[in-house]
Amino acid sequence: MKYLIAGLGNIGPEYKNTRHNIGFQILDALAGASNISFKDKRYGFISEYKYKARTFILLKPTTYMNLSGRAINYWLQNEKIPLQNMMVLVDDIALPFGTLRVRVKGGAGGHNGLENINQVLGRNDYARLRFGVGDDFRQGFQADYVLSDWSRNEEKEMPEKIDSCIEIIKSFGTIGPDRTMNFFNKRK
Repeated sequence: MKYLIAGLGNIGPEYKNTRHNIGFQILDALAGASNISFKDKRYGFISEYKYKARTFILLKPTTYMNLSGRAINYWLQNEKIPLQNMMVLVDDIALPFGTLRVRVKGGAGGHNGLENINQVLGRNDYARLRFGVGDDFRQGFQADYVLSDWSRNEEKEMPEKIDSCIEIIKSFGTIGPDRTMNFFNKRK
């Protein structure tokens, strides 16, 4: 069984530790803990993670956030992965910092990366893991906020939150999206 796990973010050192790059950060942590590395391939950095007879294709799109759909569509087709075996990792300003929500479908919620994926795929019925980054910004400064670095207090909590995200990815591939959603969305 193959799965595509797409962590959204922007390439470049200036974006490395920003809230908008949480998808990249989660996949980097998973790769680091698993002693695997990413290779620069078409439309993204790709790695292959094996867990319990499943193969997870880890994708960090190099198309920038607002064109993530192009990379995701390419790798779904290239690896012949059905849409129900894809999960997108994304930041969410509508959730308090560190809140994790698994959804099996839904709108973009104002997120340009999800909007582009929905547009390119022509549908929105795919799993996503939304990582709450909070909404501590003045009106009109949303872009500045998500493109800024984590606070010191947030950074202290990040390892535990990212470990939970890795658990969710493994669960998604082993027990499926619905059971994963039911189990992890109830956790505090």
